[in-house]
Amino acid sequence: MIFINVCIGSACHLKGAYSVIKELQQIIDKKQLSDKITVKAAFCLGECTKAVSVRVDEDKVISVEEGAVREFFEKHIAGRL
Repeated sequence: MIFINVCIGSACHLKGAYSVIKELQQIIDKKQLSDKITVKAAFCLGECTKAVSVRVDEDKVISVEEGAVREFFEKHIAGRL
C-alpha cells in the first residue's frame, strides 16, 4: 500500500491542497488503484514554503502545484506500483 499525505495546513490550503487531493483521487479512481494507494489529508508536514506539500510514504516532502498533479503522479508514484 502506498500512502500519500497531502498537507491541508494554512499555506497549503491557500495554494490549492484540496484541488491536489481531488485530482490525485481522480487519477487513482480512473486507474482503479484504490486498493494500492491511499490519499490522506495531513496537518502541516513542516515544509510550508513548499506548499502544496506532499509526502509519499516516508519520503521527503515534495512541492506539488495544482497544474502538475498528473506529472507528480507519474514521476513519484506510478513507478512504485
